Amino acid sequence: MTQTPGTTRPPSAARRMLVPLALAQFICSFAGSNMNVMINDISEDLDTTVQGVQTAITVFLLVMAALMIPGGKLTDRWGRKRCFIAGLMVYGIGALLSAISPNLGVLILGNSILEGVGTALLIPPVYILTTLLFHDMKSRARAFGIITGMGGIGAAAGPLIGGLITTGISWRAAFVFQALIIVVIVVLSRHIKDPLPPDPTRRFDYVGAVLSAGGLVCLVMGILQADNNITLMFLLITTGLILIAVFFAYVAARERAGKEPLLSISLLRNHTSNLALITQNIQWLLLMGISFVVSAFLQVVRGYNAIETGIVFTPATLGILAASLFAARLTARYAQRTLIMSGFATTLAGIAVLLFFVRAWDTAWAFVPGLLLIGIGVGAMLTPSVNVVQSAFPEQQQGEISGLSRCISNLGSSLGTAVAGTVLVAGLTSPDRSYALAMVFLAVIGLAGLLAAAFLPSNKARTKSTVQ
Repeated sequence: MTQTPGTTRPPSAARRMLVPLALAQFICSFAGSNMNVMINDISEDLDTTVQGVQTAITVFLLVMAALMIPGGKLTDRWGRKRCFIAGLMVYGIGALLSAISPNLGVLILGNSILEGVGTALLIPPVYILTTLLFHDMKSRARAFGIITGMGGIGAAAGPLIGGLITTGISWRAAFVFQALIIVVIVVLSRHIKDPLPPDPTRRFDYVGAVLSAGGLVCLVMGILQADNNITLMFLLITTGLILIAVFFAYVAARERAGKEPLLSISLLRNHTSNLALITQNIQWLLLMGISFVVSAFLQVVRGYNAIETGIVFTPATLGILAASLFAARLTARYAQRTLIMSGFATTLAGIAVLLFFVRAWDTAWAFVPGLLLIGIGVGAMLTPSVNVVQSAFPEQQQGEISGLSRCISNLGSSLGTAVAGTVLVAGLTSPDRSYALAMVFLAVIGLAGLLAAAFLPSNKARTKSTVQ
């Protein structure tokens, strides 16, 4: 990897800067799953429905996905640290607004919109800075292992921590908790040094941003209409696909004209990166989809409260934590394709166990072995997938690829909650059948991820970065 002046940092300094970056990924992932255990509490307090809460969760994940590419692009213009701090501030305001929301509309504004926008601004710098600060593959794999591990733990522990806070205090206190963590991250961020100077002369592609965001929003919101209005569903999905197609045609034409597009088409010509992006999307789709389906099933069908639902997810949190602790060591010993395929296989085994045990036994213990396997499987493949993508491009493209990578991952999260959640919610009149259908759907998607991983290169991670 070619180093730019000012990018070399003492190992201790780089490690200090890694702490707020990892903590930021944790809280953003936490926000995506902690509301799953508040379904009944929020529904009763704000006089809404399970589908209303599902919409709030999905829109938060969708806003992140829709704005991640523009957010990554803005890091080049504004600077990585400036975007990071700005994102933290917007996120904190959204968390506080969510805590005092009197109705679902205000909750969506605070949680889904402001927290989503804040996350889209702060997450791309996390991955760009990590790539620039850690130059060799071994240290970068360890750093990504910490960050993706914290993301996975945040998503898996969200139900447990959210359940404890909701039952002990109130669901509103969970948003105050997020705001307090944001304050801690801002304080710790004073150690962060931007390795590359911002370039205010870089033009921002506003048309491309509107087309890409509009396409993704229409696509996912259309899926949410599946059990309400079929005509509107097809209209939104069709509109979304058209906007996405127009977006790619637009950026290709802009690139041919010598203008800087929102997303360089050249990023999509890297076969290895494309496959790894598919696995990233499906990993988060599985994690968030399973989290919503199991949480909704426990609360709406089994009658569990927030803390009981959160405790059930403890095995998944422990599984992700254990896998993340060994991520760097495993990356150095095994081919990244092997790790990703093994992760998918373990996750699929966990889904199968969940299907069998939950139908056979009416007890919380029936969820433990399946969620543990899912946690281990997802934790094992998060780091290698990110490492493959980020290390496939040079420094000058890190803003774009980080935005695209996080967009794809968060799109997976929103699709997991939207599609699997829609299957479950639509059939709550026959809960056992709808639960099984939702889990089977997730298993089929997991098989697609396993197939994509099988086509990744089989070479082991090298001690030097593959970025030239």
